[in-house]
Amino acid sequence: MPEQSNDYRVVVFGAAGVGKSSLVLRFVRGTFRETYIPTVEDTYRQVISCDKSICTLQITDTTGSHQFPAMQRLSISKGHAFILVYSVTSRQSMEDLKPIFEQICQIKGDIQKIPIMLVGNKSDETQRELDASEGQALASKWKCSFMETSAKMNYNVQELFQELLNLEKRRTVSLQVEKKKKEQKKKDKLQGKCSVM
Repeated sequence: MPEQSNDYRVVVFGAAGVGKSSLVLRFVRGTFRETYIPTVEDTYRQVISCDKSICTLQITDTTGSHQFPAMQRLSISKGHAFILVYSVTSRQSMEDLKPIFEQICQIKGDIQKIPIMLVGNKSDETQRELDASEGQALASKWKCSFMETSAKMNYNVQELFQELLNLEKRRTVSLQVEKKKKEQKKKDKLQGKCSVM
């Protein structure tokens, strides 16, 4: 599929109110809003550099409700990478991710080749229901990466998207690498930037 070379689609899932839009807006625009406005579905574009070439990171911020199952299935089938967000202040928000993860597995098949980040947002909050260790345990079970973030404090937001792209480069699913860049790939591999299979 040639369209993949310039368009890299990341889909953000999670229950209502966990901070999906806040994470995306903090990353794309550097802003944070205190008020909660429910999202049906928004798409944001960010130009990024992938192995010294330019591509568009297309981030789909999905609805937190389960009202639109067809939209959810379409987002999964078109997505290249997924960010699954829960709030550290809500155990239920982590539970709500399980059927979404199962649907990703069902639609995508072998998820070992697909970058997935499990994200515990609102890490700045003191009223926690979930420890980082619980997020890490679920990520281990799902064989995906894990990170805690705070969109409000701008903690680990840039790092989250960078890590997602790093996962992609290791697996070379859709970011094109030209043959003449093999020497650069060897250097990157030695420096631990990416290990291309």
